Amino acid sequence: MGEVDQAFVQAEEHRPTSLTITDTQGIPVIDLAPLTHPKPSPAFAQLVSQVGDACRDWGFFQVVNHGVPSHLLHRLLTVSNKFFALPLDEKRKVVRDQANPFGYYDTEHTKNVRDWKEVFDFTMINPVVNIDLGSDGFGELKNNWPQHPPEMKEVCEEYAREVERVCYKLLEIISLSLGLVGNRFDEHFKDQTNFIRLNHYPPCPAPELALGVGRHKDPGVLTLLYQDDVGGLDVKRKIDGEWIRVKPIPDSFIVNVGDIIQVWSNGKYESVEHRVVVNSERERFSVPFFFTPGFKLMVKPVEELIGVHSQAKYKQYSWGEFFMSRTDSNYKKLGAANRQISDFEMHV
Repeated sequence: MGEVDQAFVQAEEHRPTSLTITDTQGIPVIDLAPLTHPKPSPAFAQLVSQVGDACRDWGFFQVVNHGVPSHLLHRLLTVSNKFFALPLDEKRKVVRDQANPFGYYDTEHTKNVRDWKEVFDFTMINPVVNIDLGSDGFGELKNNWPQHPPEMKEVCEEYAREVERVCYKLLEIISLSLGLVGNRFDEHFKDQTNFIRLNHYPPCPAPELALGVGRHKDPGVLTLLYQDDVGGLDVKRKIDGEWIRVKPIPDSFIVNVGDIIQVWSNGKYESVEHRVVVNSERERFSVPFFFTPGFKLMVKPVEELIGVHSQAKYKQYSWGEFFMSRTDSNYKKLGAANRQISDFEMHV
């Protein structure tokens, strides 16, 4: 057994060896080919049903035949590999900070424990976003591209455009599965805050003590994850709380429901805990796309899902304030847990 700095060590009850991981069953795999069929069609109706079931039962699913070119996915992993292989001093020329959370970072925390990873974050809006934070004034978010590899900016921006297209299609399907019109949520993305992360998980000398990312839920609308063939993503199964390893499928995306969908759906679809396990032999690369609305949005259950026999289960909250409070906890160990969606639950 190797050693790691104490900052990386998980509490005993959260270490990957303290819980049984089952590989025999996995999250649903959904074929998006019916999106190319004329609507309405039996195949599209079945797709809506499958996605709704996966959101309700798992909060996670994998999609194939999504339309993003395979060669682009492979180029993305190649530039990610090239960037993270650079000397640390070179990577830190584009380091991010609390004032501008885009660029390179290698000391991120999840639930007050340091993650065994390094990341590079960039936003869809380029080059500058002026974000109205109300009483806190305006925030300027700026992409911080490295000089090397020289093709990184072009490849990442092309990937972002392709994956955003898939997110809008999935959002339409999820909206229909809730009995809403397909474009019900589109207006909330006029000033979207989508961002993308390149993750690198180096081999860890003590994978039984540390995690690549500790247990957490995603605060946004949807997350689409592309990963290599190493594997390491665990999802907490809703029916029994057991951790389930997600087996990589070549050229697929892993999709998970975020906190905002949980609130919009008034709890019908739930954001689910997940984590990343590391290993001592192979590095791992993954690329999550975080599909998020405008900062000014007040998040609350949609009116169509609240009626005579159903009360709102969540108080409304500011997405911008919630996002910034969660971001602050990435940079340092806090004296208390960061804000969670459960803080806005109403006891009805």
